[in-house]
Amino acid sequence: MAAVKSVLESTVKAMTRSFAMERVRNIGIIAHIDAGKTTVTERILHYTGRTYKIGGVDEGTAVMDWMDQERERGITIMAAATTCHWAEHRINIIDTPGHVDFTAEVERSLRVLDGGVVILDAVAGVEAQSEMVWRQADRYHVARICFVNKMDRVGADFFRTLASIETRLNAVTIPVQLPYGAESGFRGVIDLIGNRVILFPEDSHQPLEYQPVPASEADLVARYRHVIVERLAEHDDAVLLPYLEGQEVSSELIVESLRRLTVANKVVPVLCGSALRGKGVRPLLDAVVAYLPSPLDVPAVIGHDPAGSQEIVCGPSDDEPLAALAFKVVSDPFMGRLTYLRIYSGTVTTGSQVLNTAKMKRERIGRLYFMHANHREEVTDADAGSIVAALGLRGTVTGDTLCSPSRPVVFESIRFAEPVLAMAIEPRAKADSEKLEDVLGKLVDEDPSFKVRQDPETGQAIIMGMGELHLEVMVERMSREFAVKVNVGKPRVAYREAITRAVESEGRFVRQTGGHGQYGHVWLKLEPGERGSGFKFVDAIKGATIPREYLPAIQSGAREAVETGGPAGYPVVDVTVTAYDGSYHDVDSSELAFKIASSMAVKAGLPKAKPVVLEPIMKLEITTPTQFTGDIIGDLNARRARIERIDTQADSTVVGCLIPLGETFGIATALRSLSQGRVTHTMEFCRYEPAPATVAEQIVKKSQ
Repeated sequence: MAAVKSVLESTVKAMTRSFAMERVRNIGIIAHIDAGKTTVTERILHYTGRTYKIGGVDEGTAVMDWMDQERERGITIMAAATTCHWAEHRINIIDTPGHVDFTAEVERSLRVLDGGVVILDAVAGVEAQSEMVWRQADRYHVARICFVNKMDRVGADFFRTLASIETRLNAVTIPVQLPYGAESGFRGVIDLIGNRVILFPEDSHQPLEYQPVPASEADLVARYRHVIVERLAEHDDAVLLPYLEGQEVSSELIVESLRRLTVANKVVPVLCGSALRGKGVRPLLDAVVAYLPSPLDVPAVIGHDPAGSQEIVCGPSDDEPLAALAFKVVSDPFMGRLTYLRIYSGTVTTGSQVLNTAKMKRERIGRLYFMHANHREEVTDADAGSIVAALGLRGTVTGDTLCSPSRPVVFESIRFAEPVLAMAIEPRAKADSEKLEDVLGKLVDEDPSFKVRQDPETGQAIIMGMGELHLEVMVERMSREFAVKVNVGKPRVAYREAITRAVESEGRFVRQTGGHGQYGHVWLKLEPGERGSGFKFVDAIKGATIPREYLPAIQSGAREAVETGGPAGYPVVDVTVTAYDGSYHDVDSSELAFKIASSMAVKAGLPKAKPVVLEPIMKLEITTPTQFTGDIIGDLNARRARIERIDTQADSTVVGCLIPLGETFGIATALRSLSQGRVTHTMEFCRYEPAPATVAEQIVKKSQ
């Protein structure tokens, strides 16, 4: 017991030790589901000495998959953070989910990371979710390296995967390694920069073996080394000059150039291995240190003052005032509310007071922790570049900025996709009824892609999420973590409505009682907006027909009216509401009267604006043995799917299509039945589109 305590104390001491900023790496492990993200992370933790026993996903012993549901299902549900050390560098790691239903976890993780390791299956290559996380990383300018995993599987093909990265992800690849051996004969990698072979021992605890490149591989190595130099020369003048002069480009210059271009997001180094066998993980750690950026290498984060009028540059320095972004909230059943922070500048200490600029309220840091999955290691302070969890921030939610009161700053918040699936829930017992509202509030706090609303007609709670699995997991969490039992209804599609023509509408609210009456009168113009533009309000009132103090109430009334629903009962989206005329009464007019009048005008105008029902369209990708392709396409056509592409790979076929969400219920069972259980599929939200007239008619009938 004393030995374990000693190890923990030394680990915490190492984690609180001040690392030079250039020796810090904040990285995420991202990929398609089942590509091996958690397995890679578990091996990284083992080789860095963070854990002494290798955890396994299949055995349910993975440290990073700490939730019971994750271990039972064999998938990552919640992004988990940890810290380890390699080659005198501190590496903060976030292991992210691969399932599309939990894409919000990937979104908020990439928002605060500097670099990413993209794991790809050597057999499947670039898959649908790989493309999605790649686009997310592009959005936040996250530098990446790729690790082609499962090189020891039958059908593994490094070069085909390399080609798919270039074609499907539109990336400039730099293969810094080539596989040495294939499938069951995979024994090591050829280090193209070091011009050597790295052999992986069968006992993964033994040191790596280094050998010269055999004569049989010399031509291949020379050809790919030339490819490396050629591609670097296209983007880096430091390599271009010796390349044009026919000089030998040194390995040192290649490494320096490769780091510069990787940090600048111009090239992507590609490595390979088999994480399950521990092959290739240690060279991957070397690549993380060598090529991925430190907080000093990425541009300083730019925020604004609370008024939004002035830019504020927050440099990665301990000497600057504190500036941090809250990117994740977790309700710990034992500790309470934990808030994960990425510190961009300055330092934070236990007991210090910080300003939440989203709420313009001060909060006090209770305790600080470095996280190791669900294990906490308490520290007294954290420096710039760190990822920590804080206890005691009661009013802070995901996307809020915390800063020093001496320099108020607001960072851009994190945007999340809107939920597309809804389900009614109700407590099983009266005791559960009292706790349900509190539990739902905690879950909404944790997951911004999970929404809750009350059905105005039935009074039921409606939970909304990104898919069936997302909602299923949330219901199970209510039961397991919070001991609240609920009954659930069938999943329902989150339809929307949109208007198709501009109309003008009048709203007049007049009530006369014994004392002061109520008077509000407004003319509004409703116009269709571009798809995805949301709700917009325009003030076009001229003169003094309506006093300015009533405009916020008019806007609020219009917003509530479109969110409550159009003629079919679904929220109206992508609409511009312009207030251009009206009248008021010196005594009887009030904010409430104008809010009601505005709502009445919108409700009266929507039916005249020829509204249409919008249905969520999903991007579906199916991988199936070729012999079942015809039957599967027939089933997709019956579900109103639009086939976009059909790619053949060896003896399998990949079918990509767009399909209405309402037609996807039961599709997993149907696909398994049609393919003898040999099909895999992924699905993600794409966009909203108008439903065909006959379908819209059925949708409206069901809603009524």
